[in-house]
Amino acid sequence: MRLNLWTEIRTAAHVARLGRVSAAAEALSMHHSSVIRHIDQLELHLRTKLFQRHARGYTPTEAGEELLRTASLVDEQIAQMLTRIETSSHQVSGQLIVTGVPSIERCILPIIARFQQEHPKLQVIYRSDERTYEMASGEAHIALRAGPRPSHPDYIVSPLVSHRVALYCTQAYIDAHGRPDSPDHLKGHRYIHGEGDYSRAPFNQWLSERLSEDCFALRTPQPSVVYWSVMCGLGIGFLARGSAERDLIELFPDYAPPEWEVPLWVVTHVDLHRSSKVGSFARFIQGEALKWEQSWRKTDP
Repeated sequence: MRLNLWTEIRTAAHVARLGRVSAAAEALSMHHSSVIRHIDQLELHLRTKLFQRHARGYTPTEAGEELLRTASLVDEQIAQMLTRIETSSHQVSGQLIVTGVPSIERCILPIIARFQQEHPKLQVIYRSDERTYEMASGEAHIALRAGPRPSHPDYIVSPLVSHRVALYCTQAYIDAHGRPDSPDHLKGHRYIHGEGDYSRAPFNQWLSERLSEDCFALRTPQPSVVYWSVMCGLGIGFLARGSAERDLIELFPDYAPPEWEVPLWVVTHVDLHRSSKVGSFARFIQGEALKWEQSWRKTDP
């Protein structure tokens, strides 16, 4: 079937409905000869006469009547579809896929909850992962990415906050092993450290440059494992400010080298950025970012 067959069917349906080629041409803003050509081509394609031609105009045959009925139903369904699309474009509903770097869940999930209170028909899929999801294929609608600014030409990138990490441990660890009194006296303690891609984070590299391998009690590529290892008292580790439990102890709250600051970005695909649900959530999370940053930068009570 040729791609323009629907155009010819729609032209023939107008002739069947109005009974005259000139009336159909005027309704479709087409030339008289174009209407006749569409009908001739369609009859040739279907190998069926659709009209009886006479001086008073065009009268549809039985096949022409069937074409008119079906084309009218299709026209109605298309009109309903366009109405639904136009309505949905102004509603925040359906499914929204958000990805974020691990360790920010405690900040992002309350924001999602507040957004869904305003838009209860929205279903959110949240994927916490270091992996870069392919946005062009629909793996993610919005990504919260850390590190250097993403440079993909099809992405719209906006700064969110600066993600601050710090060294934490439990009181039980301090009771058993003591507490380093400054960032210059880190040796002699047990640390939870990154592995693989995670080890290349600037703050993990900062730690690697200052300690020998035997200081690392546990290595992991997963920030969530670092979190639970610190919580279990296995050692000292980097956690995001705002994600650490209140009973954890931040070792150097007044120390903030540039390696401990990781910029976060809101990333959307250019084709999806203007959709209601993607644009609304991107604006909402940026509006919440100030409170989020204050949470990360808080000092111990």
